[in-house]
Amino acid sequence: MKIRPYTSNDFAPVTQFWRHSREVALPEFERIKGHSYEEDCAYFKNHILVENDVYVVEINGMPVGFLAIKDDFIDRLYVAPKHQRQGIGRSLLEFARSLSPKHLWLYTLQINLNARTFYEKNGFVATKLGISPPPESEPDVMYEWNTA
Repeated sequence: MKIRPYTSNDFAPVTQFWRHSREVALPEFERIKGHSYEEDCAYFKNHILVENDVYVVEINGMPVGFLAIKDDFIDRLYVAPKHQRQGIGRSLLEFARSLSPKHLWLYTLQINLNARTFYEKNGFVATKLGISPPPESEPDVMYEWNTA
């Protein structure tokens, strides 16, 4: 397993497993929201890549996870479904901690119980409940990790 900076060659595999992992984690939510693959690609290109530093986990030359981070804010952390529960997400969190060793924070949807369990198991604490910005406009939870 290797964590490296994102390259343009990663676009197709990363956007595909990003979408697939959301569909597996929250199928009804994804069905209701109805974003097309083209919309996902545009969002990834015009927002995630522009607003964050993006890193990819590669196994045998294939991207299987990614982290989008800006300073101490984890914007996205996803692992391809068939590679989950193998320590990849934990490795991405450890990498994020190396980039921001004192504090990290993120949001996830309140209904995303798998993500919430994952973050809590890895030392994050829920600090605020709220509503995510459009287009989701759904109940979310802010998580923080501190060294103190």
